[in-house]
Amino acid sequence: MRKNSIKNTRINGEVQKELSTIIRNEVKDPRIHPMTSVMAVEVAPDLKTCKAFISVLGSKEAKDATIQGLNKAEGYIRRQLAKNLNLRNTPEIRFILDESIEYGVNMSKLIDDVTRKDAQAGKPDEEE
Repeated sequence: MRKNSIKNTRINGEVQKELSTIIRNEVKDPRIHPMTSVMAVEVAPDLKTCKAFISVLGSKEAKDATIQGLNKAEGYIRRQLAKNLNLRNTPEIRFILDESIEYGVNMSKLIDDVTRKDAQAGKPDEEE
């Protein structure tokens, strides 16, 4: 099975949907921030391992605590995933903090600042 096969893409989507439901509704660890979302899931073609990219809206401490809480609850999450999905193997889950949204917001803010400075620098020339 190739990495980008239709079957693998479908499995990634199903695992992502189930993981987000389990984390939101069933995991009761107080370390897990309420604004936690599963951004992407990459299941290996042999269904043995899985990378879950997690985004947390909050401080650095909240992000670290959320990843720690998810790592501690990995066994429970994996068991619930096995109950809800009919897969040959239930993948071992690695939770990875995804900061791409914050990076994009930061870059957008920097672009807006540069655009605003260029617009302000151009106004005095137009008035003369």
